Amino acid sequence: MASKRIRALVAAAALLATTAPVAAQGVSGDYLAARQARLSSDYRAAVHYYIRALGADPKNPQMLEGAALSQLSLGALEKGVPIAQRMDDNGVRSQIASMVLIADDVTHDRWQAVLDRVAADRGVGPLVDGLMTAWALAGQGDMTGALAAFEKVEGQRGLRGFALYHRSLALAMVGDYEAAEAIYTDQKDGPLQMTRRGAMARIEVLSQLGRNDKAIQLIEALFGTDLDPALAEMKQALEAGEELEFTHVRKASDGVAEVFYSVAAALRGEASYDYTLLYSRTAEHLRRDHIDALLLSAELLEDLQRPELAVETYRRVPHDNPAFHAAELGRAAALRTAGKDDAAIEVLAQLAETHSDMPVVHATMGDFQRGLKNYAEAVRAYDAALELYGSEDTSRWFALYARGICHERLGDWPAAEKDFRAALELNPEQPQVLNYLGYSLVEANEHLDEALSMIERAAAARPESGYIIDSLGWVLYRMGRYEDAVAYMERATELMPVDAVVNDHLGDVYWAVGREMEAHFQWLRALSFDPEDKDATRIRRKLKVGLDAVLAEEGSEPLTVAGDNR
Repeated sequence: MASKRIRALVAAAALLATTAPVAAQGVSGDYLAARQARLSSDYRAAVHYYIRALGADPKNPQMLEGAALSQLSLGALEKGVPIAQRMDDNGVRSQIASMVLIADDVTHDRWQAVLDRVAADRGVGPLVDGLMTAWALAGQGDMTGALAAFEKVEGQRGLRGFALYHRSLALAMVGDYEAAEAIYTDQKDGPLQMTRRGAMARIEVLSQLGRNDKAIQLIEALFGTDLDPALAEMKQALEAGEELEFTHVRKASDGVAEVFYSVAAALRGEASYDYTLLYSRTAEHLRRDHIDALLLSAELLEDLQRPELAVETYRRVPHDNPAFHAAELGRAAALRTAGKDDAAIEVLAQLAETHSDMPVVHATMGDFQRGLKNYAEAVRAYDAALELYGSEDTSRWFALYARGICHERLGDWPAAEKDFRAALELNPEQPQVLNYLGYSLVEANEHLDEALSMIERAAAARPESGYIIDSLGWVLYRMGRYEDAVAYMERATELMPVDAVVNDHLGDVYWAVGREMEAHFQWLRALSFDPEDKDATRIRRKLKVGLDAVLAEEGSEPLTVAGDNR
């Protein structure tokens, strides 16, 4: 439903966010601090400084809007209401103020106030205002007028599917499930395309119509057999013959919340994160149990590099909600981003106890421990995940691959190779696995022809990956094809110019083809990029005595050009 037309309408509305004049010259340090805090998405600090600045200049429209915007971004829309009302009373046109005041009116069922504001061209934007008008009429009990308003939005180019979805929700809200289901199936241009949330709404409609078998078929067709807890609960209830309640919109204010969430979801990745956040936060305010809006807000806050605010938002998902595990996984990731590794691990450890039957929980613990270089702990977590994955689960390949990395780092090459090859059986052309196994074989000086084939396939799939191109150059070097290796190693350093290992490898290749001065230069560059201690020691030795002498000291085979029988 996230059509180009929808995105264009909302983007245009963003340009109308304010027509307030720029603050006067000589503004206080508090205003400048507030503005900087808002630009860096530090909304709590922004609120603090805006309020202080408004103490000296209480009617400044730009400061008022900044304060309202920051409160909304924090998820404290109710605290932005008095600020937005002051702007409205002063005649300041502001999309932010309109959003806050309309949300407050919807919260208190002041539907005529919503309609009056839209009629006075003081709404949120073209798309939101059209759908909001329809829901406001529904809130007043005028379903005839509401359906006509939905149809008016349907007539706008590019918005038909979006408006049809909301009309189906309104019909289901008043119990007309037959008409709601007809919207999904009776389209001349084909069935209405659905988001996950839209599909779940239709599943509830089908159950209300006594068509549980059709609802189960829809779940399987759209989501397969590997279901998240919410879908699994629905399917289990359907299979038991239970009638699912229609929960997606119970009242008109829920419908308005769905409008703001739908727009936020459509904007995700298309508009700026901070602008999209305004819509998801408004949806949260209008419907406190809109878990999808909460999760979206938390994800946006992570995108905005505000992990502490993301953590707070994830924590608002109730323990008994089917999405609790997803919120906790997100909270753990945000804690780690905030540098709180121990807290992140504790969240995952508790989740592994309460949701021990979910492989994704254990796999995520493995990923965290692997990132912290706690490889033995990571292996145990991946073991638990792999015991739970079904044989058809496509996620198994990554758990095997990740466990293989841990085995390799722990020095258990046979176990690592077994995992890598098992991962390739599930995903034969996966570039990461092909490259890691191929490179590991090169380092072990085993099966070099097979390693070359694997890395060539990986390079064909990911020609811009510096790691993979480095592997390709390195296997050619190990095979004695030094001249062939040069171009690949040079390309790898172009792709990863400050990587110590890649620059070290290029130095070795240059030495092998007799370009000793350039080899010394590359080894010096590698040293400047802070290599691991053992690599740094070896590089310094090469700079002192040359690569041939180092190889001799290590008891390695001397450099030999492929095909050279001398």
